[in-house]
Amino acid sequence: MRSRRLLLLMLVAAAVAAFFLAGAGDYLTLEALQAEQTRFQAWLAREPVTVIGGFFLLYVAMAALSLPGATLMTVLSGALFGLGWGLVIVSFASALGATLAALIARTLLRGPLERRYAGVLERVNAGIRREGALYLFTLRLIPLFPFFVINLVMGLTRMRLTTFYWVSQVGMLPGTAVFVNAGRELGELQALGDILSPSLLASFALIGLFPWLAKWLVALVKRRALARRYARPARFDRDIVVIGAGAAGLVASYIAAAVRARVTLVERERMGGDCLNTGCVPSKALIRAARSAREVRRAGRYGVRVAEPSVDFAAVMGHVQGAIEAIAPHDSVERYTGLGVEVLEGEARLTSPWEVSVATQEGPRTLTTRHVIIASGARPRVPELPGIDAIEVLTSDTLWRLEALPEHLVVLGGGPIGCELGQSFALLGSRVTLVESSGQLLPREDAEVGDALLAAMGEDGVRVLLGHRALEVVTDPTGPALEVANGEGQRERLPFTHLLVAVGREANVTGMGLEALGVETRANGTLEVDETLRSVLPNVWACGDVAGPYQLTHAGAHQAWHATVNALFGEVRRFRVSYRALPAVTFTTPEVARVGFNEREALERGVAYEVTRYDLAELDRALAEGEAQGFVKVLTPPGSDRILGATIVGEGAGEMLATFTLAMTRGIGLNRLLSTIHPYPTRSEAVKATAGVWKNAHKPERLLGWLARYFAWRRGGKRREKG
Repeated sequence: MRSRRLLLLMLVAAAVAAFFLAGAGDYLTLEALQAEQTRFQAWLAREPVTVIGGFFLLYVAMAALSLPGATLMTVLSGALFGLGWGLVIVSFASALGATLAALIARTLLRGPLERRYAGVLERVNAGIRREGALYLFTLRLIPLFPFFVINLVMGLTRMRLTTFYWVSQVGMLPGTAVFVNAGRELGELQALGDILSPSLLASFALIGLFPWLAKWLVALVKRRALARRYARPARFDRDIVVIGAGAAGLVASYIAAAVRARVTLVERERMGGDCLNTGCVPSKALIRAARSAREVRRAGRYGVRVAEPSVDFAAVMGHVQGAIEAIAPHDSVERYTGLGVEVLEGEARLTSPWEVSVATQEGPRTLTTRHVIIASGARPRVPELPGIDAIEVLTSDTLWRLEALPEHLVVLGGGPIGCELGQSFALLGSRVTLVESSGQLLPREDAEVGDALLAAMGEDGVRVLLGHRALEVVTDPTGPALEVANGEGQRERLPFTHLLVAVGREANVTGMGLEALGVETRANGTLEVDETLRSVLPNVWACGDVAGPYQLTHAGAHQAWHATVNALFGEVRRFRVSYRALPAVTFTTPEVARVGFNEREALERGVAYEVTRYDLAELDRALAEGEAQGFVKVLTPPGSDRILGATIVGEGAGEMLATFTLAMTRGIGLNRLLSTIHPYPTRSEAVKATAGVWKNAHKPERLLGWLARYFAWRRGGKRREKG
């Protein structure tokens, strides 16, 4: 088998090399055709079988070898043979060539790539199993990707080649007809003025409109296929049913009710979801209490003498619960009912794309709806470590039940949640050890960001073990401990009274009937949705943590607007969700805030950039308050003031970030930020100062040189006048 693959690879390489060395591409042009058109037509009249057969075989070979020029040959076929014969020749040649290309890719690459990229190909195969021929038909009809790419990728899947051939034959036919017809019009050009002929202009207009028409046709086919699988209700009781009353679900319900749509919101636990009850609100309340303890300890720096703070942990948790209770009315059943939203408490399950069964305390209810928005959120992920089931693990969901301050807390995970909570408990008086498997805290940020936070957490008493992997939880007469190992395999046992797991969150996708309806999940467990947040079912959408990729409250709200508007008005226009200017803040001390690219991401994506950096040690307000640690770092394209991304580390970083977020959203560059008046002395001046650093690095040196000469001339002129 290996020798046959090698032989096939050599034959393909030889054929491709021969194509380019022979200069075959030079002959596949409209100019070459028109120069030889008379002789070609005579040859076609004498030997039609030879000419047509030769063109057919050449087209098959080019498509099979994925050589450039297949689209041009499609156009040329119309010019050479006319619409009828050109369409017949190219239709069969393109389908046969595409099938051979898929076969070549399957023979040469499928085995090795399946072993290396099993997860990616399995998702493609899942789509093929789910939708069969319609999956390929959509790709053929809507040219989102070049056809040769589709040939090669589909060759790596488990689709039968016979299915691949006939779907390609049918799916490529409309597009082939459009291009062949355009070639026929070009072939009839006799004078320059013919370029403006209505028929030629219509042909080119059809090429431009075809992808939109094809997209509409595919949507129609999908809707009808869906209707055949499930009984579509004759009428609907609701416009939208939203499943989940967290941040995303609440925003979706609010928007739908605001435009007078009839909407039902279903929640199985507590209104407000994770953000209100176990996430943003309680964690920020806890962080504020911890910072108060930090401020007391550091008050001596300002000449204020106080004793070591005494932490009443029960009162701290009372403050946390008080914050939840103060904000809860904003997310309550009463408020949303008043806004026109029907709120049901119960477990929701989709029995069809248009029917949602809700198990309420009063009994089951069946809701018929035009659209469903899944906003079911996520939950903390607990790793499968040996021995972990024998202890009670704390997560960001459960630690709010604590009644006493942990004596020794081990935190597993150095992401935003682990860093925020680990530092807070250390400031409140716990002995904290944080374990992170990567080489830095906040692994998605630049290394200098992780270094700055590492130093700060060390000052606050957190012991941080980077590059350590958790092995198991052990329990002996002295108590439980987490056994870890560094990169060299050296083991260490970390005793604890409490273990907080903060290694990520996983989407809540089970129990809603989505699997039975064919709604797939990605490799990371989130629901598979497109750029408009629509699932494989045309009327089922998702937003928030369950959709990913960012598990942030404001990201969920951003998605909720898109999902709701696209659901209600998608027949007119659908909006793609953009994360280009999505801000994120880690509320540690110092805060870490970012919008857009950092250097790590820019390098990974091959984005050219230059860095402008401003140290907060130069900011008057920071110096006056004695909190001058940190920096502002902005990425821009080389020579441009357009902002690609901004990272801020320091006190108030999250508040300063808002200006950069607005600038990126509205297309405002650093030059205009520099010309904006900022109040003195404030931390927001760091934004203007950073813009000033960029401006200074991009001074027009030649112009400044001329100005220096001009002022020198003026000074000399004044002296002559006095003399």
